[in-house]
Amino acid sequence: MALQPRPTGECHPAGAEALELLISTNPGQPPRPLAKIASGGELSRISLAIQVIAAEQTRVPAMVFDEVDVGIGGATAATVGQLLRRLGSRGQVIAITHLPQVASHAHRHLVVTKTSADGDTTTALQPLAAAERVAEIARMLGGARVTAKTSAHARELLAQGEVE
Repeated sequence: MALQPRPTGECHPAGAEALELLISTNPGQPPRPLAKIASGGELSRISLAIQVIAAEQTRVPAMVFDEVDVGIGGATAATVGQLLRRLGSRGQVIAITHLPQVASHAHRHLVVTKTSADGDTTTALQPLAAAERVAEIARMLGGARVTAKTSAHARELLAQGEVE
């Protein structure tokens, strides 16, 4: 954090100093202003980290995360999934994701579908049972072609998500 004195004599409701949050997004790099260096995905993940820390001290009844997994994958996505699951043990968390590494950590999984007909678009939410969840995670992993290997990988991810 950096505190900069406001111009002499300036009265401001936030106080006599302006606060700027400094972060380093890469090891070995000096902290720089958050507003200047963080991408949208980094801002989402910083928000997630703050929410996880704050949730240990307070109760927030519901949190919504959209695009918290932009620009990540693999182990980082799994970590984001773990943090969201941890938050979900303290309150309701709704996370919109396209990553199976994140979705596999959810306590409950819903699929959003959109259909268009006659110039009208309808959106629907469908909760998934265990077998449907395996199929959806496999689809997220393998795309249009789901194989026995992608289904096995989906079951593995779901098993890991439940114990971590």
